[in-house]
Amino acid sequence: MTLPPMVNAFDPATALLSPEDRARVERRARVLGPAYRLFYQTPVHFVRGEGVWLYDAQGNAYLDTYNNVASVGHCHGRVVAAMAKQAATYASHTRYLHDGILEYAERLLAHFPPELSKVMFTCTGSEANDLAFRIACSETGGSGFIVTENAYHGVTHVIAGLSPSLGAGVPLGEHVRTIPAPDPRRLISDRASDLGVAFAARVQAAIDDLQRHGIRPAALIVDTIFSSDGVFADPPGFLAPAAAAIRAAGGLFIADEVQPGFGRTGQHMWGFQRHGLTPDLVTLGKPMGNGYPVAGLVARADLLERFGQKARYFNTFGGNAVAAATALAVLDVIEGEGLMQNAARIGRAFHDGLADLSRRHAALGQVRSAGLFLGLDILRDGQPDAELAARIVNGLRDRRVLISATGPLGHVLKIRPPLPFSSENLDFFLTRLDATLAAL
Repeated sequence: MTLPPMVNAFDPATALLSPEDRARVERRARVLGPAYRLFYQTPVHFVRGEGVWLYDAQGNAYLDTYNNVASVGHCHGRVVAAMAKQAATYASHTRYLHDGILEYAERLLAHFPPELSKVMFTCTGSEANDLAFRIACSETGGSGFIVTENAYHGVTHVIAGLSPSLGAGVPLGEHVRTIPAPDPRRLISDRASDLGVAFAARVQAAIDDLQRHGIRPAALIVDTIFSSDGVFADPPGFLAPAAAAIRAAGGLFIADEVQPGFGRTGQHMWGFQRHGLTPDLVTLGKPMGNGYPVAGLVARADLLERFGQKARYFNTFGGNAVAAATALAVLDVIEGEGLMQNAARIGRAFHDGLADLSRRHAALGQVRSAGLFLGLDILRDGQPDAELAARIVNGLRDRRVLISATGPLGHVLKIRPPLPFSSENLDFFLTRLDATLAAL
C-alpha cells in the first residue's frame, strides 16, 4: 500500500545535497529502512543546538519554529546540568524509594486542579495515551473511542489505531469513531451557531453510532489544541459540552496535552484550562523533559484506585531518577524564566505579525493561535493548497528557518517554537516568511 506523502518530505530527485550528506542519506536508507522519513526536499544535517537555534555541520544557524520538544530551549544549561548530575549519582527505576520522583510529582500536580491528584510516569506520550486507553476501558467496561478526523495520539499498536493522521496504511481500531475537527467554518451553520454545541453534536452522533453497533463508549480523547487537525483553539470553552456528552454516555474525557501542555498556550499551563473544564485523565509528554524521554498520565484518584485494584503497572524507565530530575529542572525553568508569560506575549505579537502579512500576500489565509502554538492556512485562489505550503516550508528551510505543515489537506503551516522565543526571533521569522512568499 502506498503511504501518504509528507508535504515537506525529502525528495532525492530535487535535493541539493553535498556528497557527504548524500552518503549519509544512503547510509540511513541501508540501516534504518523506509518507515523513517526526512524533512525537507533537501534535508539538514544538524550537529548542535542552543536556545531557539540549531546549527549545521558548517556552523550555519537555523531558527527553530517547529520543535516543541525542546520547549525551554535546546540544550538549556540548567536542564542539562540536572540530568548529568543525577545520571552520575543514581539512575534506577521506581520500585525503590527515592525522593526525586516524589518531589517532581508534588510539583507537577500543584499545576493541576485538585480533582486530578495522582500521576503515573511513562517514557513517551504514546505510552501515556496507551495507559489512558487501558484505564478508560477498565473503568467503563467499554471499548469505543472517539477522536477527530486527523488526530495524532501516538504510535503504539492500539494508539496508532486512534491516530487517523498516520494515513490509510495504518487502519483505525474497529471500535473507533472519527468526528470533524472543531473548525467553525465547517461546523457552524444555520442549525448550529455555537461551536461548542455543534462539536458536542458530532460527539453525540459518534456515541449513538457506537451504541447502535453494541459498543459501549469508553472515552473521547482530544489534543486540546487540535494540532494535527490544523490548530483550533477558539473560542475558549467550546470543549465543555463535548466532555459533558461523553460523560453522560458513561465514558471518560481524556485531554491529550502532549503538544499544547507546559505553558505553550500562554494563559494557562494546560490547554484544557482554556475551556474551563477538568478532564478525567490528562496525558503528558514531548516538552516534559526538554528532549529527555519522560511522559506521564495525571488522573482522578478514584480512577487509579479502581484500576490499581485490577492491574499492576510498571515501566522500567518511566519516572526513573534521571527523568524526574530532568523534568523537575524543566518546571523550574518554565516558572523561573516566566516562559508561559513569554508565550502569551510573543504569541500575540506572532499572531498579529502573521495577520499583517496575510493582508499583503494572497497565499496566507486565516491565522489560528493560542500562545506560541499557531496555525496558518495556505491558499491558492482562496482554496487550500498543500503543494504551495510545501514550497513555503522548503523556501523557509533554504532561508534557515525550520517549520512544517499539518492538517488533513497538508496546507496549514504549523508554528510552535521553543518558549524562550523573542521579539527579535519573531522579526527574523516574519522577514524570511515575507521574502519566501515574495519569491514564489
